[in-house]
Amino acid sequence: MKLVSLPILSCHIHTRIMRLVKRRNSTKRSIISSRNNKAAPRHRVEISAGGLVYKRTDKGLFFAMLKDSYGKWTFPKGHVEPGESFVKTAKREIFEEIGLKNLKTVGKLGVIDIWFRDRYVKKGEVIHKYIHFYLFEVHPEAKMVKLSSNTEGEKILAVKWVPIKEIASKSDYKDMKPIVMQALKRMNFDRSKRYV
Repeated sequence: MKLVSLPILSCHIHTRIMRLVKRRNSTKRSIISSRNNKAAPRHRVEISAGGLVYKRTDKGLFFAMLKDSYGKWTFPKGHVEPGESFVKTAKREIFEEIGLKNLKTVGKLGVIDIWFRDRYVKKGEVIHKYIHFYLFEVHPEAKMVKLSSNTEGEKILAVKWVPIKEIASKSDYKDMKPIVMQALKRMNFDRSKRYV
């Protein structure tokens, strides 16, 4: 008997995914919902924007980072308001969270797509979030300020200027790695060079 390889169709993939979902339904981490399911959605979608901000000083290149309410080092970001562009949202959030303004937009870095459980608004609800990231440059004398967050529960624990050579290792979220690498590529960063 000869085995024949058949192409995998999208309906086959959908069927396999749905089988996995049914198996996972007994656990807390099931986050895939069926598009054909007429029941209420099992997750909500959020759109955010944020930015990686750097400054050039006589001591080198530095990126602005903040420590979030989870105690992890990351970059400013937040929800897009109605009628607001992604760039405008990123600039607003940077100002609201770390006090930097007069930002020069260098360009778009990319979008990350994450899933997590809400800890603040509707505790336990699954969120599918798309975050649009941009690269900005700020004046060499710019100073960050740890501002209090307006969002209930979310807090900024600390802010810090991080040298460019440490930026990839300082970022605590692994899904941010491609965004950080894109920023370094955009800046023609080379680890073998000296940036002082």
